[in-house]
Amino acid sequence: MTTIASLTFAFAGGWVLWTLAEYLLHRFAMHHLKGKGMMSREHLEHHVQSTWSFSHTHLLSWAGMLLVGAVVWFPLGWLAAGPALGATLAVGWAFGYFFYEYQHAMAHLRGPAGRYSTWLRRHHFHHHFGHPLANHGVSIGVWDCVFGTLQHPDRVRVPRRLALPWMLDDAGDLRAELTPHYVLVGAASSDERLAALDRARAFASIAPAD
Repeated sequence: MTTIASLTFAFAGGWVLWTLAEYLLHRFAMHHLKGKGMMSREHLEHHVQSTWSFSHTHLLSWAGMLLVGAVVWFPLGWLAAGPALGATLAVGWAFGYFFYEYQHAMAHLRGPAGRYSTWLRRHHFHHHFGHPLANHGVSIGVWDCVFGTLQHPDRVRVPRRLALPWMLDDAGDLRAELTPHYVLVGAASSDERLAALDRARAFASIAPAD
């Protein structure tokens, strides 16, 4: 018998499945492949500048994640507990994915507006600027804790040339309210040699130079 409780459990289960996939894909398919394949190449290009903008690859990602929900989690859930729970499991998976996509985009585009968004940005930008082989979970840090890749430095060192616009005030300095969490290092400008070094280090999953 399908109940509200069982549907809630199925939805939460789908979301949890996505968070595990988020971690595993980020760690292994994006970083450990070092640019081999479209997913890894596009992700490491993202690390080169640490910016975010919408592109056609997002449509491919959305289609792929929805397809997994439709052809894997829906039928498996149906076989285990019926069509309603199968559909709810797939919806939970899709919701988890879109929640991750939204939070990741907002981390790069806007400053924090609460405890969760403050944590997420510190967690994620340590991954970008401190240790690209740590903090692979974006929306949650549970799987980093489980698999031993969780790091939480006192302050995240951010190269000035890669600082996100929301981090800076009108003078180009770190916003005062962010100083407990971040510190700017290095020069604000780049040159051809430094840009090439940033690219090489990103594709080797090494933090950018100061």
